Amino acid sequence: MGGMSDQGLHVTGAALMATLMFTVMALCAIVFTWMERKVAGFIQSRYGPMYTGRWQGWAQAVADMLKILGKEDIIPAQADKGLFVFAPILVLLGSLLAWAAIPWSPGFIAADLDLGLFYIFAVSSMVVIGILMAGWASNNKWALYGAARGAAQMVSYEIPLALATIPVILNVGSLNTQDIVIAQQGGMFNWFVFHDPFLFIAFWMYFIASIAETNRGPFDMPETESELVAGYHTEYTGMRFAFFFLAEYANLFLVAIIASVVFLGGWWAPIPGLDFAPALTLVIKGVLLVFLNMWVRWTLPRVRVDQLMHLCWKVMIPVTLLCIVGSGLWMILSGELG
Repeated sequence: MGGMSDQGLHVTGAALMATLMFTVMALCAIVFTWMERKVAGFIQSRYGPMYTGRWQGWAQAVADMLKILGKEDIIPAQADKGLFVFAPILVLLGSLLAWAAIPWSPGFIAADLDLGLFYIFAVSSMVVIGILMAGWASNNKWALYGAARGAAQMVSYEIPLALATIPVILNVGSLNTQDIVIAQQGGMFNWFVFHDPFLFIAFWMYFIASIAETNRGPFDMPETESELVAGYHTEYTGMRFAFFFLAEYANLFLVAIIASVVFLGGWWAPIPGLDFAPALTLVIKGVLLVFLNMWVRWTLPRVRVDQLMHLCWKVMIPVTLLCIVGSGLWMILSGELG
């Protein structure tokens, strides 16, 4: 009976954590949609949403979500119905599973894995499969073009994204996300972004790659409205479109949280002794990086596809490899390996 009881507790705990992570994703979509409209409005010298919900139009995102859910669910007659239905679920699932290895505070983590960082990169790659599946199943040339662009872009930028974290892994000697955060305690000058010049460069390589990985401007090649209508989700409406929408903003926050965990001290406050709200500290860091991402999106014009690939293969990958070698040499010369 004891074994059954323990198993029941594990199942209940897993269900609660899954519910919590899905709630976090939904909140990401609602909050960041409103935030992005306000940031875009500020940069473009206008107000953005102002009326729905009275104060600063805070309920506009909720109204938009209700509108999406009320739309008719249409499956094109010539679409591959099975793949068409499963694609948005796979995209959402890839994002949801990645949150399991995020450490919010000491001991508060859904899955404390020895290969936590590797797990995050592995399961988040499922999103690429879902996007390709959506484009192919739609039986629409614009959706297929958008999916092909998205897959090429995301697969390419996963390489510098992962390479940028290797100098941190070398310093910590572990892929466990909690170990990475614990290694940065003691104030902001112990954060890996300030550890050495190579890690500082690696952080910015990660940030640029994360923008491309989430298909955000100026790297929003899969959704170029003037060329591809709406990209890989052209044929999607209603709840299925909402899944793509939800996954986009969840991934936006996810890459920001990973950057905070790996480079910016995770739950540790910048000043020692102020770590009384570790989860809130991590969320604030993530939101600030999301704001920076939005600032970049609404400031820089969209690049061409050839420029996008040139940046990845001929600039970012060589620079991240140089950061790995440089950080390793820094550790040897500074005596950290001894």
